[in-house]
Amino acid sequence: MPMRKDYEKLFTNLKPKKPPAGLFDRIIFAIKREQELKQTKKLLFSFLFLLVASIIATPISGSILVSQIQNSGILHFISAALSDFGTFLSMWQNFGLAILESLPLTSMILFTLSLGMSVFTLRLFIYRKRLLLAYLINK
Repeated sequence: MPMRKDYEKLFTNLKPKKPPAGLFDRIIFAIKREQELKQTKKLLFSFLFLLVASIIATPISGSILVSQIQNSGILHFISAALSDFGTFLSMWQNFGLAILESLPLTSMILFTLSLGMSVFTLRLFIYRKRLLLAYLINK
């Protein structure tokens, strides 16, 4: 059997198949689902990072705060003010200034920030719990 020379005419009678109904919608839905999954992954990893950082930072900053409060002598001022309330009332301005001077502000700020990060992380988890759990279940 001789080879045909008119290759261009060989496939002219073939008609392209029409795509199935709803194919475009399924493609768009799959793209949106993939984008949501990517966003959920970012949210999950940022949540886990914040959670680990806050779990580590809060006790450390709390122990630093307690240590600095004990070393600052503020407890002595407060106990003196409470034990001799009459003297405290007559010299309340001096007591107030002495207490303010001995406050460990740096460790208080550090503890407040780490505690705030912990609360923010827990709030984020509670707010986005359904998304995070859906990602972990579907994984």
